[in-house]
Amino acid sequence: MTATIVQNPLLIGAGLPPFHSIETAHIVPGITALLDNLAADLEALESTVLPTWAGLVEPLTQIEERLGWSWGIVGHLMGVKNSPELRAAYEEVQPALVQFATRLGQSKPLYEAFKALRASAEWDSFAPAQRRIVESSIREAELSGVGLEGAEKERFNQIQQALAELTTKFANNVLDATKAFSLTLTTAEDIAGLPPSLLALAAQAARDAGNADATQAAGPWRITLDYPSYGPFMQHSHRRDLREKLYRAFVTRASEGDLDNSASIDKILALRHEMANLLGYDTYANLSLARKMAPTVEAIDKLMDELRVASYDTAVKELEELQAFANAKGAPEADSLTHWDTAFWAERIREEKYGLNDEELRPYFPLPQVLDGLFALAHRIFDITIAPADGEAPVWHPDVRYFQVLNGSGDPMAHFYLDPYSRPAEKRGGAWMDDCINRGKLNGQVRLPVAYLVCNQSPPVDGKPSLMTFRDVETLFHEFGHGLQHMLTQVDYTGAAGINNVEWDAVELPSQFMENWCYHRETLLTLARHYQTGEPLPEDLYQKIVAARTFMTGSAILRQVRFGWTDIELHHRYRPDGGETIAEVNRRIAEQSSVLNPLPEDAFLCAFTHIFAGGYAAGYYSYFWAEVLSADAFAAFEEAGLDDETALAETGHRFRDTVLALGGSRHPMDVFKAFRGRKPSTQALLRHRGLVAA
Repeated sequence: MTATIVQNPLLIGAGLPPFHSIETAHIVPGITALLDNLAADLEALESTVLPTWAGLVEPLTQIEERLGWSWGIVGHLMGVKNSPELRAAYEEVQPALVQFATRLGQSKPLYEAFKALRASAEWDSFAPAQRRIVESSIREAELSGVGLEGAEKERFNQIQQALAELTTKFANNVLDATKAFSLTLTTAEDIAGLPPSLLALAAQAARDAGNADATQAAGPWRITLDYPSYGPFMQHSHRRDLREKLYRAFVTRASEGDLDNSASIDKILALRHEMANLLGYDTYANLSLARKMAPTVEAIDKLMDELRVASYDTAVKELEELQAFANAKGAPEADSLTHWDTAFWAERIREEKYGLNDEELRPYFPLPQVLDGLFALAHRIFDITIAPADGEAPVWHPDVRYFQVLNGSGDPMAHFYLDPYSRPAEKRGGAWMDDCINRGKLNGQVRLPVAYLVCNQSPPVDGKPSLMTFRDVETLFHEFGHGLQHMLTQVDYTGAAGINNVEWDAVELPSQFMENWCYHRETLLTLARHYQTGEPLPEDLYQKIVAARTFMTGSAILRQVRFGWTDIELHHRYRPDGGETIAEVNRRIAEQSSVLNPLPEDAFLCAFTHIFAGGYAAGYYSYFWAEVLSADAFAAFEEAGLDDETALAETGHRFRDTVLALGGSRHPMDVFKAFRGRKPSTQALLRHRGLVAA
């Protein structure tokens, strides 16, 4: 290996990523050299492979991990440090990377060795995790086209390349379209109703855009489609015309001009359908379900319809309540309430009916205090301690924190990065957890896992800490739940450690489970303290938060039903030549699952990155599927007694030792039953959502 290759930080291949020394210029030579090395290693393995754990799984895991380490860093930077130069480098090496991944997935010598291993005497001695890894390796090879020959194989591989390029382009267009629009406000009338936290953020955005003298008090103020700006504006702005302008811009993102994703959607759906057919599946949805808990599309339809029926009438009443309230306030739009009015009037009802608004709550949720409360909860129910480890790992931005996770004896179990703040110029929207390092056992030594936790809340402004909305708090708890499953795994086989090998529609269980604790009295009163006075959240505000939990719940469920059903419809029943356009499918589903029909120009699919650029294709239903599991899991704590510290700890340890520890080593249903003692029920979900009596 040459000195140049050694110096490339992307080729270190293990340990914490050296973010301080990684430059965009390293990507093309580094990934190119890595792929050359791994191709040689793969050929060597194919020629010497033995159908044993040591002769097959261990050397293959080394190849996969070296690839995952280097490419994982590049992918992570695309999400948090996006730039034109980074995109160009990513797109230059992506075809070769897809080609290698396809070659790896279609390796017949390895596929035959896995089948021989399953049929060997060694199989009987395998732990459940080992069996699951072998079984999933065989399945993944088959779903990667290992059985294809000739023209079919060539076409399958072309589709893989095309899909990789299209989904990357889709995500970039959404990021660029979100950045491209802004609304500059200059007068007192423009900002009527806007809370101080949004004005401070908008003034900061104006300064970032070149208005060096912009202030919270005098402006100008820049409103963007980035959610920390868009969401509060839609809730609070008295200017209905500006709410309409912003809403129309939001639902038409990436649907016009050079950033139009419409053609990409057509191509992505057609290619996925063709790929499924090549693999012997009649639809892409059925191909997707080969990797999931849900047995059939019909089972998903049944769950969606159950939730639609349970929530539709409630959603109709919620809209009527908004109209009646607006009418009582003399609002001229009361009889024609529409999309850019609902968030505004819902917030007015929350303020009057529940005496609650996000701005009143924000001072009680400074990020440092919320983290302290979250970590105290983790200590109480899971017997882990989380301590700052800032400075012990290189970071990609000065705002990024680093933490260590210690077990009950004070020994390190894991680490994680936290990147909490919105950076619309370079960071994609939303929130996510990703793995940096997976747990594994190498040469008798356990390698501890490291997670990335990424959020997009408002940054500190004007000397104040980041003051979080209650939804920001829920989001942090959610991503931390994902992180716990990655970090608290006790599986030493990397292929089934943490979230690896967990069926996609079960992977939201720990994350959605953690959100429930935001409504637990002791937890909330521990983490909610005023950033200036240190006073705890008043009891009456806590009671208002709990009372408002199910406010607008019917509308919220219907919205998710619409997204999930549209996803399944496009990947299961839609045909490009079937006489119905994608826009017509979107409208038909919306008419069944919305109380307000979408605007004629609504193009939300053009920004639906979950299914067109993320991992949720024919899988968006997973949020509900997993929520059935997570709500029922939390019900176990309710039954044990939320005020009984001993019972909480016992139940928490059982949750830790099953759901969080077992990872992908067993089927999720078996893991759930090991925790709960039975199969899941939908009753807890409907109760938590306020659709059946408590």
